[in-house]
Amino acid sequence: MFAVMKTGGKQYKVQAGDTLRVEKLAADAGETIQFNDVLMLGGDSPVVGAPMVDGAGVQAEVIDQIKGEKLIHFVRRRRKHSSKRTKGHRQQLTLVKITEILASGADTSGVKAAVGAGSVSAAAVTAAAPSKAAAPKADAANEVSAGADDLKQLSGVGPALEKKLIEGGVTSFAQIAAWTEEDVAAFDEKLNFKGRIEREGWIEQAKELAKG
Repeated sequence: MFAVMKTGGKQYKVQAGDTLRVEKLAADAGETIQFNDVLMLGGDSPVVGAPMVDGAGVQAEVIDQIKGEKLIHFVRRRRKHSSKRTKGHRQQLTLVKITEILASGADTSGVKAAVGAGSVSAAAVTAAAPSKAAAPKADAANEVSAGADDLKQLSGVGPALEKKLIEGGVTSFAQIAAWTEEDVAAFDEKLNFKGRIEREGWIEQAKELAKG
């Protein structure tokens, strides 16, 4: 018996004993997993799914997490600056050995379903995103309500730039007045205005504003 299954956006024709490389799965070496997206069962009595075969599954043992061959991606832009760029990439893969093909009962086998590693990480990020996104807003609100200085009094600082400073933990003139060269360089990068802090004289302005 053989089966045609789908995983990682690709289709594979497999039978017991086959070893194949598939898109990275969220599983450790030695684990038994089950592919539930079976499109067709072949043999004496072929079954074609619509689109999947109900109750069918392909079980496999995870041998190892590996990387594919290095692929070279070359980009050349003929216009404008005639730039060239070369990138190397090695796809993350999972090496599995097919152990059994189930024509039925796969939905009650109790074996861990084969899930792509990207799906797991995306779900984790989605679950964690609201709390992470809410934290900076809450902190910024607390700092402003606690009596933060009006940073818009600095030359060239508007509402948008003030918001970036607050999100970076800067809420008072005293903090800016105490900046070192390393602090200036760091905030130049954060604010994407390289050299502006020195040009506008923020530190000198902040020292005067902190006094009054």
